[in-house]
Amino acid sequence: MYIREMVKTGTTTTIELAVSAETFIIAFIGYCIARFRLRYKGKTKALKRNSILLLAVTIISAWFFIGTLINYMLETESGLHVEFEMFSERVSIFGFSFAKTSVLMWILTGIALVICLIFRFVIFPRFDPDKPHGIQNIVELAVEATENFTKNIVGEYSTALAPYMFSLALFMILSAISELFGCRPPTSDLTVTLAMGLITFALINYYGIKKKGIFGRIKGLAKPTPVIFPMKILSDIAVPVSLACRLFGNMIGGMIVMELLKSVLGGYAVGLPAVAGLYFNVFHPLIQTYIFIILSLTFINEAIE
Repeated sequence: MYIREMVKTGTTTTIELAVSAETFIIAFIGYCIARFRLRYKGKTKALKRNSILLLAVTIISAWFFIGTLINYMLETESGLHVEFEMFSERVSIFGFSFAKTSVLMWILTGIALVICLIFRFVIFPRFDPDKPHGIQNIVELAVEATENFTKNIVGEYSTALAPYMFSLALFMILSAISELFGCRPPTSDLTVTLAMGLITFALINYYGIKKKGIFGRIKGLAKPTPVIFPMKILSDIAVPVSLACRLFGNMIGGMIVMELLKSVLGGYAVGLPAVAGLYFNVFHPLIQTYIFIILSLTFINEAIE
């Protein structure tokens, strides 16, 4: 699927560049004069207010000048210009074709393994059980919080599930961070999120059978009446699809919003995508990580009840 639309607004002219430069220079000179008067004529409320106002005008005019300069030098145009593929682009490695998101997923998994090995063999041997300090406190708090969170939902099975949920959270966070480096995060690929949903589906049935047995699991699907058994089967099959599509939709939506923002603003996108990225590349993925994990645990809990 492609989204491609361009609204041409014309290239930046020399006059626009000159006007933006002149505005910035005037604002900067005005701010310098205000600071001079504030220093040598006393700090009155009026002078302080004027100094703050001129500083704001200087910052805005500097941003406008930088954006105009970028448009002038690169001949960029503002407007909508987004190319989007539902599935990731392919890359050839040793004659085999792989999705770029799959390759990135392997790289992120390798990074996570290296972090774990460093933690286990470099940091962990120095842990002091009696006097925890530094990174030990942070790690212990994270592990304890994950264990308590998992135990509150699935009870006795938290010992086995907490490490997986912690690893899943680490993978999703690393995926979100990869977008800050201009990569398409693996969690924005439907095949990756579907694989994650299928793992949850396997865990649901594994722990359901482990707790109740095969016949107990089947019997649980037929409660309170056998009439709803087919609907319960469809509902269980829909779980991985629902989890995969929810995560995929939210992650790809944030990615598209960021691309639209950069495309519409053109050279004037200086600084603004970075601020928006704090939400779409940091806060938003953390919310999706929490939702995916809590839904997975909730479905597992329903299977063992």
